[in-house]
Amino acid sequence: MKYEHIVTGTFLSRPNRFIAHVEIDGRDVVCHVKNTGRCRELLIPGVRVVLEYHPDAALTGRKTEYDVIAVYKGGLLINMDSQAPNKAAWEWVHTNPGAVLGPFDRIEAIRREVTHGDSRFDLAFTLSCAGVEKENADSGIQAFMEVKGVTLEENGMVMFPDAPTERGVKHLHGLVKARQEGYEAYVLFVIQMGGVHGFKPNDTTHPAFGQALRAAAAAGVHVLARDCAVSPGSMDIGNPVPVILD
Repeated sequence: MKYEHIVTGTFLSRPNRFIAHVEIDGRDVVCHVKNTGRCRELLIPGVRVVLEYHPDAALTGRKTEYDVIAVYKGGLLINMDSQAPNKAAWEWVHTNPGAVLGPFDRIEAIRREVTHGDSRFDLAFTLSCAGVEKENADSGIQAFMEVKGVTLEENGMVMFPDAPTERGVKHLHGLVKARQEGYEAYVLFVIQMGGVHGFKPNDTTHPAFGQALRAAAAAGVHVLARDCAVSPGSMDIGNPVPVILD
């Protein structure tokens, strides 16, 4: 996925979840933060941030001309746009279907925001085998995928969540239920940076999420983690990252 009209600035402050003050060309500019999470370990006064400029902001009724989309943590560029993982996952599933096929050899009917039971999952698709006729009602199996963006990194290890997420626990329970009903189920952790060596649940911040993730894996939910190739103007899902659940 790509951005347009990229500029850089210096982060000054974040008075609330939605806006930040950023110095751009010597000016203090109010910018929209495309991540309502805490991001306290990232948005530190003085760090360099990447912004997407919207030249048509006034015409479209936007309150701000800039979105904060990425931040430099030392030499590591981390995308912090909370909308980016879903967009990148949509592109990734289309272009790299083999990464999720498992025993199947065909992926079809990829859809966004699909409701099953009391859960709404980010992606859904049909998995099938090429040797089975499409006309057969049993030719494919429905699959659901929940996508989680990961921005918390410590010494090359990344963790999720960075704050308690009851919604995240609910999604995992929904995937387990779908799996028990005979569907395929996936949770994809999109690590919004490169150069990491492992992923694990953040049991310190939210023990219940870690417990739910381990239970989901034990129930047959596929737990995937992928890093990303991040540049100031793009983010694309890359290589698999080891998932550590023990």
